[in-house]
Amino acid sequence: MGGGPLYLEPRLGPRLRSLLESADFLHMLTDALGSPLNLVVPDQLAENLARFRSVYREHHLSGQVFYAHKANRSSALLRRLAATDAGVDVASLGELQHALGAGFTPDRITATGPKNPEFLWLAARTGVTVSVDGGSELDQLAALVRAHRLSPVRILLRLSGFEASGVKVLSRPSRFGTPVRELDLLLKAVERHAGAVDLTGVAYHLDTTGVAEKATALEGCLEALEVCRSRGLRPRAVDIGGGFGVNYLADGEQWERYTTELTSAVLGRRPPLAWGGHGYGLRNEAGTLRGALGLYPAHRPVAGARYLDELLMQPAASLGGRPLAALLLEHLYDLYTEPGRALLDQCGITVAKVLEVRSPDTGAELLVRLALKANDVALEEHGVLMDPVVIPRSDTGPRTDGGEPVGVYLFGSLCLETDMITRRTVFLPRRPAPGDLMVFANTAGYAMDFHATRAQLQPVAHKAAVWQDGDAWRWCPDDQYWPITLPGEPH
Repeated sequence: MGGGPLYLEPRLGPRLRSLLESADFLHMLTDALGSPLNLVVPDQLAENLARFRSVYREHHLSGQVFYAHKANRSSALLRRLAATDAGVDVASLGELQHALGAGFTPDRITATGPKNPEFLWLAARTGVTVSVDGGSELDQLAALVRAHRLSPVRILLRLSGFEASGVKVLSRPSRFGTPVRELDLLLKAVERHAGAVDLTGVAYHLDTTGVAEKATALEGCLEALEVCRSRGLRPRAVDIGGGFGVNYLADGEQWERYTTELTSAVLGRRPPLAWGGHGYGLRNEAGTLRGALGLYPAHRPVAGARYLDELLMQPAASLGGRPLAALLLEHLYDLYTEPGRALLDQCGITVAKVLEVRSPDTGAELLVRLALKANDVALEEHGVLMDPVVIPRSDTGPRTDGGEPVGVYLFGSLCLETDMITRRTVFLPRRPAPGDLMVFANTAGYAMDFHATRAQLQPVAHKAAVWQDGDAWRWCPDDQYWPITLPGEPH
């Protein structure tokens, strides 16, 4: 294996660890419902929400936490959240219908993302808040309100293109939102549509993990709110979107070692660490390392609610250097957040059955085929590298392989060379066998069903909700879970 195994062990919270220790339960469910299988843990979602709420309380801030629905399609997770005081951010007509059907009232829903007329009409008809990306969308929304004689719609103006004062903060361009330099034109449109829309506040959403970039955007939103107030408008909220992140790995040293060894492999200083010498964005040009590592920072000690806390403590350079949280509180602005991945941390697993284990050459990495397609567990699609957990069958008799660590490539069930669950070599503590289960932990945020398809008429994963009842785990189909379900009630 060229220098020993390079593990990337998943971080497991108490619930997921208990679930993975329930081997008979997982094998029973997979035998009954098939492979692949997605399991969601609704109670963990409520616990994660409480962590975000605690940050609000620490900074004495009011506002709402809107779950980013696009991160997972689960009805069980959505219904469990509806039983709390949280809101939901929907990005399509179907998601809006799903949220309303799960028990969310319109005052707890925001509509974001690209919007077709049907989506805008239902949002306006039911009275949800609409995050408007630009003047044309605002015109379309106002026209629908007037044509159908609807009540004024609460709106947020989503802005982009923020610039920092003082030290230059690099900001990637976004196709969402209106550049903040065009705020005047957008406010003129708001004033023109008075009576059809009610400006609630401003918003941003940045696809970045950088605190400085997000702080610059929040500072820019605070300045934009003051511009709104100077024109006689009465906005009261700022929506900072999501992107709070997840810490996927248990050991930061494993992550540092892996990325260091990957660099060495790309430069040819050690055997390759991925199929075909894939470098995850890095390449070797005549002995010089080029490119950029295209991976999610899988070990992130500051993530989720802790990331929000750090963001709120950032100083606003153009506003006297005071912490952003203090400025929000001073102006009595509500803070809206839209966590998706972060709110789903530790909320689910994807289970796949091992179908075949073979070695193309003596001493080479094993080829392991799973009853799973790459799109059924799209961790690598999002740049997340994390080892699966192998759960052996208990009814196949004793193993005779000695239990030595092995390097494997994980392949899917499609008739495509590209259907690889992992392009990298995955190191396992021992050789897997047909009938074993491979469990991919922490897949609820985007990795579980965001990319899932029925290619080659192969099924997508069944989904079930699971919860602890004393020392036991219980389950029901995802669409049959409701928060009124009582522990121990038959299903």
